[in-house]
Amino acid sequence: MPEAFLADVRVIDISMLGPGALGGHLVDFGAEVIKVESPSGEYIRSMTWPIIHDDHGSNSLLHLHVNRGKKSLVLDLKSDEGRDALGELIRSADVVIEGMRPGFLDKIGFGPARLKELKPDIVVCSLSGYGATGPYRNLPSHGVAYDAWSGVVQPVVDDDGFCRIPPQANVGITAGPAFAAMAILAALIRARSTGEPAIMEIAQSDASAYFDWYRIETERAYQRSADEVTGNASDDGERRAAGLAGMWEGVRYQFYASADGHVLFMASEKMFWENFCRGIARMDLFERWPGSTYADHARGNTELHGQLREIFATKTTAAWLAFADEHNTTIAPVNTSASVIDDPQFNDRFDWVGAGSLGADQLLVPLKLAGESLPIPGRAPDLGQHTDEILDALTQDR
Repeated sequence: MPEAFLADVRVIDISMLGPGALGGHLVDFGAEVIKVESPSGEYIRSMTWPIIHDDHGSNSLLHLHVNRGKKSLVLDLKSDEGRDALGELIRSADVVIEGMRPGFLDKIGFGPARLKELKPDIVVCSLSGYGATGPYRNLPSHGVAYDAWSGVVQPVVDDDGFCRIPPQANVGITAGPAFAAMAILAALIRARSTGEPAIMEIAQSDASAYFDWYRIETERAYQRSADEVTGNASDDGERRAAGLAGMWEGVRYQFYASADGHVLFMASEKMFWENFCRGIARMDLFERWPGSTYADHARGNTELHGQLREIFATKTTAAWLAFADEHNTTIAPVNTSASVIDDPQFNDRFDWVGAGSLGADQLLVPLKLAGESLPIPGRAPDLGQHTDEILDALTQDR
């Protein structure tokens, strides 16, 4: 078996909560990631739900996932001894991750100049809520804040008139570590080829906004004059609302109830629409509403909408997927986070590592490699589990 991609990379991880996922990404590709914790430990172990109870005590799934495979080193960074040990550790490292409030490394005496003095080709990445600049940089915050700020998540109002957080995926808290990991890998390539260090920072709010670039850039484009920026030709040039908001009136691209759930119909290209109509023996629908070659959703066509609603209700979701495969047309299943784990496509693409190894069933990075596989990470560490091992090794290296 070939060596893991990052087998010779050492990462010092000084982070809390969601930003810890950054080090977790690097662990998944084989890096040694040393999580530096205070003597009291990080409270991520008790944060959010669910909580897993076993021989290691009570730990949150959040901790078990984002800190899997890391080593835990306890250092009191308020003491000279703790900071000296951190300095020695940085000399041995390739990457330093900082996931605290902006300015933390400077505060404890490890600003950019000191870091480059300790390791001239060091790669340093800070990941915070709102970043190190701007009027919000010092605001305490949690994951939903970044998506609320970027416009990804909007409040919903319940039957009693109370605003509620809708049930949807967090973007910024997930995309921030992923973007940061990509930047670290790019910086590592340069550092190893040129010896140049990199000091960089990214915000989880930045990541949420950039993840939603299509809607944001659409709104920006619509600030230009109507003759410079129009809608699609299939809409007669009419400007649709940005992103999925512009899909509301769609008919050939829309959700439909099946006999046992829902499907997403996506026949916005004439070829797929024709294939669908031929497959259900309803070429009359195609002849009456053939549509444009591309991106024609038959917006607002309530008559067609009603007919398609009746048609899709006649088959189960599985039957419609088989139909789509047979007739080369565009139909997708609609899952929830609960049902997707039983989906056959999900089970083909993802691998689980069981609770016996990691404390909770966890998904591995969905990367398919020819002739090799990613390393299986170990369980998230107990507080201080590797302190003696790491400090003894540093002493021997002096």
